[in-house]
Order: sequence, then C-alpha cells, then structure tokens
Amino acid sequence: MAIYPQLIIDALKNVRYPGTGQDIVSAGMVADDIRIDGNKVSFTIITEKAHDPFIKSLVKMAEQAILTYADKDIDIVGNISVKSKQAPRPELPDLLPGVKNIIAVSSGKGGVGKSTVCTNLAVALAQKGYKVGLLDADIFGPSVPKMLGVEESAPALAKKDGRDLIVPIENYGIKMLSIGFFVKKDDAVVWRGAMASNALKQLIGDADWGELDYFLIDFPPGTSDIHLTLVQTVPITGAVIVSTPQEVALADARKGISMFTSDKVNVPILGLVENMSWFTPAELPENKYYLFGKDGCKRLAEEQGYDLLGQIPIVQSIREGGDDGKPVALNQDSITGMAFSQLADNLVEAIDKRNRDLPKTSVVEMKAK
Repeated sequence: MAIYPQLIIDALKNVRYPGTGQDIVSAGMVADDIRIDGNKVSFTIITEKAHDPFIKSLVKMAEQAILTYADKDIDIVGNISVKSKQAPRPELPDLLPGVKNIIAVSSGKGGVGKSTVCTNLAVALAQKGYKVGLLDADIFGPSVPKMLGVEESAPALAKKDGRDLIVPIENYGIKMLSIGFFVKKDDAVVWRGAMASNALKQLIGDADWGELDYFLIDFPPGTSDIHLTLVQTVPITGAVIVSTPQEVALADARKGISMFTSDKVNVPILGLVENMSWFTPAELPENKYYLFGKDGCKRLAEEQGYDLLGQIPIVQSIREGGDDGKPVALNQDSITGMAFSQLADNLVEAIDKRNRDLPKTSVVEMKAK
C-alpha cells in the first residue's frame, strides 16, 4: 500500500484531544512536517503548553490511529515528536530564580493551627518590609485564601518570556496562590497523589512569583508523597515545625522532624513553633491557662537540639481574624500581633544562621532502588 501525507492526516482525524474533544488535525496540533521514508513515518504534534498532561496518551493514540486507519505495517512507534507553542518551564535550579529563601511550614498532624501560624507569619514578615510569597500546598484542605480575605478572587494569566504564567493574588503585601482558587469552595478535593503533585508543580513553576525574600509553603499535615514532591521540586532552605504542647501532637511532630532530617530528604530544621501555648481571656490579659499542657514544644525543641521560635497563645481574636480574612498579625500592638512579630524576627535570625553555617540548599534527589 502506498503511504502518502493525506493518508496520515485522515488517520489522525480520528484522534481527539482529551482536553477539548476536538480532533488534533482540526485543532492545528499536527505540524506540517510529515516525513515518509519507505514504511517509516514521522511527524510532530504541537501542544499549547510544554507540560501538557495528556501528551503521552495523545502520542499513543496517534500511533494507534495510524496503524488502524492507515496501514498496520507503518513504522510509526517512537517516531512522533512533540513541541509546544510556549517556552518550556525552566528547569532546576532556575525554577524560582528570584526567590532567596524557601521555607516549609509543616506539622505532624492536622488541627494544630499550622495554616494560621503560616499565614500570620507571612503577614508579620511583610509588615517588616520583606518581599513575601505564600503557597497554600495543603491541597486537600486549602484555607489560606479565607484567612487572607481573598477567597472570592481568581488568579489571572499573564504572558511573560513566551509563557502564560499564573499571576499570584496579592493582599497585605503577600503574593499568594492556593489550589482553593481553582476548585469550588464547598467541593472536596478528591485527587490521586500524582494529580495533586502535578497541580502543585504548576503553582510553583508556572506562576510569576518574581523577586521574593521569603517564600513560605504551607505543607499538608503529616508526611506524604506531597511532601516528597515539594522537596524534590524546589530547594527548601529549611523547615518550621508547628505543634501544640500536648503529647499526642508532639509525638507526630517528632515524625515530621524525622522526615525532614532523614538521610534521603536532609532539609534543615529552622526551629519549632508552639501554638495554643496557653489560653488568655480578653478580660484577663495577664492570666494564662495551660489547656494542652505547659511548654511541651519547648521541651521537644531542647530534646532535639532546635530553637523554639515562638509560643502563640489561644486568643479569640486569632480565630476571628482567620474567619474574617484579617490576620491578627496586622495589629502589631496586640498580644498576638507582638507574638507573631517576634516569631518573624526569630525566623529571620534562624534563616540567616542557617545560610551562614550550612551549604547552599539544593533539591532532594531520590533514586529508585
């Protein structure tokens, strides 16, 4: 059977792009470079973006369509190349060239106030004049948009250096992105690990973060493949572990510390933050009630040889600020505002010490055995 370009084109009309349902010929995804050398056929598929999630399956469908609708003896497998209209995402170490320090804010378990601490810490840093970015990577429970009062916002796209980049939402001097912007507010995020990991990679590598002194990442609670994805995607300067003073939370905090400091991950611990250290009623500001035990996180820090970066009390205004989208760190004269301001100062000092004493950070490389 004679093989000619139109035969290949007609076969490819049976391949539909999963993202739109349109056939790849009508969609302009087949380049005008079909080459035929005896039974060998090669050509190029053109995608909009360099990291198209459907490209592997699309190439396989194209190969199968040619073997089915053109000729089963055509040599096509492995001969389809791919190029994108957009410039490719920068590779490491140039993924975030304008970011000086990347900080993981993590907790061994949920419910200890990690996202509240992370959000207020970002605000406190911004109020000191630093350029701050915040990525809400708590992908199955994104709460940072509400805490920053931007829950109804929608990130835009902007063309830069040949790429369509997500423009982070800005409020209170913080650039912020969250998966919460891309799903319905009341819908559960039910994604497999690979899908969640790819979404986070896009929020990091396909966003215009610009110049930042500190890029805080609100990690999911616990230890999971999301954590591994993040440490393999960006060079983490160091981790901040958030816990409450109670022993149940501290047991899980130890596991979080163990993950970051393991030989495979090896991310420095910058220090611990004890949240909900004591309850102080608004009408009795001098009183302290230790609802979850006293100084548990302080003892853990001493035991492990790390700094206690701060102790944050339980105060009604913290909850109100989170619900209203007005973080308490905005009020630097309040008890909680001063606590977060001191936490920010201690973190900056810990980062400076880490950068003086330890080698420049790099991404984690994990090789399969």
